[in-house]
Amino acid sequence: MYKEDRLPQNPKEGIIFMLIISIISVNTIAPVIMGLQLGFSKENYLETLKVIPFMWIIVMLLVRFVAGPIVGKVMPKFVGKTDGFNARVLLNIVMNVTVLSILLTIIGNWVGTKQISLEPFQNFFHNWFRDFGVAFWIELLLHSQ
Repeated sequence: MYKEDRLPQNPKEGIIFMLIISIISVNTIAPVIMGLQLGFSKENYLETLKVIPFMWIIVMLLVRFVAGPIVGKVMPKFVGKTDGFNARVLLNIVMNVTVLSILLTIIGNWVGTKQISLEPFQNFFHNWFRDFGVAFWIELLLHSQ
């Protein structure tokens, strides 16, 4: 079987790759979403910076224990033997961003407001479409390099 040189080749490279992508993702996606929700200002950005370390840990745990296993089980049902590298990466991005954006639309609101409430469920579809769009395009730009 052909081994793809553009992907991490061993667990050490995989961890480094995941750390780099997750740090860039959290430091771009969270401020953009917060800016769209609360307005783009210095104060809102500084508030976002306080939450980012917690969100990064949550994202890493969700990727490892929730999104990774779900996407790992669903991907083979959609990927064909003749599908190329770019098609597989794009499908992987769509699936991961879908799972993570659904979860983080709720969890991110709870972490940001420092309280568990029903508010993220009441505005879920409005917020989720926005969150998915922001996360998808940022992830697509990150992985296209």
